[in-house]
Amino acid sequence: MHSERLLDHFQNPRNAGELAPPAHVVEVSNPACGDILRLSARFDQARVVEARFKTRGCTASIAAGSALSEWMLGKTRAELAAIRAADIEAELDGLIPESRHAAVLCVDGVRALLKAAQ
Repeated sequence: MHSERLLDHFQNPRNAGELAPPAHVVEVSNPACGDILRLSARFDQARVVEARFKTRGCTASIAAGSALSEWMLGKTRAELAAIRAADIEAELDGLIPESRHAAVLCVDGVRALLKAAQ
């Protein structure tokens, strides 16, 4: 049902936790399913140098948060602004239709982070 890559991110999440200030921290949720993503990032020279996540939700949302935190590293604000749900799906080697909300939650998190980091 889930890809091996998704299961690896779920079983061995990368960058789990939260960064202390001066990192930017945001929280977004999906009211339809109740999943919550708390995303934090530290920028240096307009690039993400550290990223952390905390997720309360399904297997796909936890794995997507992990994949997102890796994907963000080294990205510029412009690269972050261009994120699409398909980018997160690709990082996980695909999502089943019932789990695509996890990638949308990640996009919402990045957009909120960029707004908070202005």
